[in-house]
Amino acid sequence: MIKGVSFTLDRGSVTGLLGPSGCGKSTLLRAIVGVQIVAGGDVTVLGLPAGHKHLRRRIGYATQNPAIYPDLRVSEALRYFAAVLGAPADDVRRVIDEVGLTSHANAMVGELSGGQLSRANLAVALLGKPELLVLDEPTVGLDPVLRDELWALFRSLAGNGVTLLVSSHVMDEASRCDHLLLMRDGRLLATDTPEALRTRTQAEDLGQAFLRLIRESEVAA
Repeated sequence: MIKGVSFTLDRGSVTGLLGPSGCGKSTLLRAIVGVQIVAGGDVTVLGLPAGHKHLRRRIGYATQNPAIYPDLRVSEALRYFAAVLGAPADDVRRVIDEVGLTSHANAMVGELSGGQLSRANLAVALLGKPELLVLDEPTVGLDPVLRDELWALFRSLAGNGVTLLVSSHVMDEASRCDHLLLMRDGRLLATDTPEALRTRTQAEDLGQAFLRLIRESEVAA
């Protein structure tokens, strides 16, 4: 259950939503995108109710498990999703180039490596040039080299004005973000920059900072 969560994202920034598995990160992201049934309260995104039809082209969403058909070629799969989203036809070539899959445009999705599949999944979310990109555990299961490549891509997208909200349970990815949302048991423990959180908790690294915030919340309760 998500309880009283509210936060603001800076345009063109990378915000990390971090916390252990099962803390509510995916539920929160689905609520923002508008695909989660909300039992109570309101979810407002870009000034409109979450799930509003006018947000369809303004928000890109990549699920943790790639939702892209394995029996299609990369370009075919992207043309299909472009048609569903009403994105321009030339968007397919653009997003393939942006995620670095130009040489694999005609490869079968089912034959892609883990890193390439993550890039193809990200390409779907980039169709239509969304203002906000919501990524659910985009680097899960990838080796350090592939994770580093994807984070470089995230920074490039932010540099072009896209706002990214990226969830992860890997604390060493926190330092790559401009801003952090630390979540536990459906609540936000803290929202701040990585440096401010280290200073506030007097911790050497962000993993220790998170643990200290958890202990503080348990004492307060």
